[in-house]
Amino acid sequence: MYNHGVRIQENPTSITPPIVSNAGVQVVVGTAPVNLSTDIERVVNKPVVAFSWAEAIAQLGYSDDWDKFTLCQSMDASFRRIGVAPVIFINVLDPDEHTEAVTAQTLLMENGKGIVETEGIMLDTLVVKSADGATTHTKDEDYTAAFNKDGHVLVTVLDGDILTTVEELQVDFSRLAPEQITNADIIGGYDVVNNLYTGLENITQVYPRLGIVPGQILAPGWSQDPEVASVIAAKSQNINGVFRCTNLLDIDSDTVTSYQDVPEWKNNNSYVSEDTFALWPKVVIGEREYWYSAVMAAVIARTDAQNDDVPYVSPSNKTIPITGMVANGEEVYLDQMQGNFLNGAGVTTAININGWRTWGNRTAAYPGNSDPKDSWLPIRRMFSWWGNTFILTYFQKVDDPTNYRLIENAVDSENIRANGFKARGQLAGAVIEFRKDMNPITQILDGRIVFIQRIAAFIPAEDIVNVLEFDPTLLEEALGGV
Repeated sequence: MYNHGVRIQENPTSITPPIVSNAGVQVVVGTAPVNLSTDIERVVNKPVVAFSWAEAIAQLGYSDDWDKFTLCQSMDASFRRIGVAPVIFINVLDPDEHTEAVTAQTLLMENGKGIVETEGIMLDTLVVKSADGATTHTKDEDYTAAFNKDGHVLVTVLDGDILTTVEELQVDFSRLAPEQITNADIIGGYDVVNNLYTGLENITQVYPRLGIVPGQILAPGWSQDPEVASVIAAKSQNINGVFRCTNLLDIDSDTVTSYQDVPEWKNNNSYVSEDTFALWPKVVIGEREYWYSAVMAAVIARTDAQNDDVPYVSPSNKTIPITGMVANGEEVYLDQMQGNFLNGAGVTTAININGWRTWGNRTAAYPGNSDPKDSWLPIRRMFSWWGNTFILTYFQKVDDPTNYRLIENAVDSENIRANGFKARGQLAGAVIEFRKDMNPITQILDGRIVFIQRIAAFIPAEDIVNVLEFDPTLLEEALGGV
């Protein structure tokens, strides 16, 4: 083509904009009353994301029996008490495995209606019979059956049917049996033959299925089990081979009832990972007991959201809407010194000073590991988040030609990004370099390039001291006019 005149061409922007990962997204593993779900198959041993209370209930169901249905306390804490979203739930309660058959249960009827006051009923298994069991009635012809607001089944006799005068009926059904769930179900695994993931193994499915990088992993009601806790801690690292996140583990407050015994239990049961936030005891809102991890995870997510989704602010000393703490059902009140004792052992608790507030900045690795990036929770989270964001941002560059444009793009983009965080006071500083001594030609020929990035995050102002001194000269000045 023959060109004559003035023309313009455009090159792609040399600075790659970052793809921001939601730093504090919770991944909660446990059990839910999935018999109330609108799509049961979709929520059994698969990660499900919910952005609201209504969405969580529609997908997973809800029950106030948190001992049996452990995911429900995280629903309540996140959506109703703290007000954060999204939350990812992994339910391990499988109606194909964890059910119990109930036969010949008496149903009392009044004015043509009766309530089967059993939780977890699989509605499609309900069979309604005459009181003596001799006659089986037909659904939608003789009666209707539906869940009421309490998750129980309401049986309503259809108008004009002879059953309107009956005072008793008999029902058979299958119900969910959450009591059959063991720590093995929570831990889960991978079925190679059927390509099925169960339990905590589903952590690897969160990003491929939902496009969300896990920010926190927790299992309220189960993480106080050391066997489960060890798997949670392991799953927080090297997610999908590259990502990393925080995990929240509860110390067993049903067993450990004195704060003085907490450090020994923590160490004996190896709650010592640098990615772990260890918590004691349970917390209370009104008459409801929560495993502390359910509330703290929501507080962490809220703190991140209030700070541009950058996890540089510690979740310690943040007000929480609790009314108390308990260990094995007994009230626990800690003063600041007792709280500090737990903090010094790498455990977070809560104290009541001008209202209840979280108390603790250290990861569970402390005091055994005092490296700032591993012992301070906000710094550990900043390192994990920074690494996750780098991976998401530059994945598009993988397999591009290894030329100076690629190298300069990464160096310039990262340094500009770091300067932005520094200017906003979210980072003390970060510098990335491409060093020739770290990238010999043999390595480049093998398709591998290495950057080194130095990062400094701000350490929490945990100990603020004001030294008071009596000054006689001030007294003299004050009395000078006398």
